Amino acid sequence: MKTATVTTKSDKPMLKLLGTDGNAFMLLGLAHRAAKKAGWTAERWAAVRDEAMAGGYNHLLQVLMAHFDVR
Repeated sequence: MKTATVTTKSDKPMLKLLGTDGNAFMLLGLAHRAAKKAGWTAERWAAVRDEAMAGGYNHLLQVLMAHFDVR
């Protein structure tokens, strides 16, 4: 299984999940918006997205927490 590179705290875009719809597709959409705002390349986002979608819901949350400053 291919894994995306974990980013440092200073490199993580802020991703506010508290109080939002917890649907997996909604979370991916919010993460995509945060990544674009932070200037991520399409390739970087695709790698993180693919890793997030490679497992279940808990895996998705773990990947988002590894690459974003989740609040």
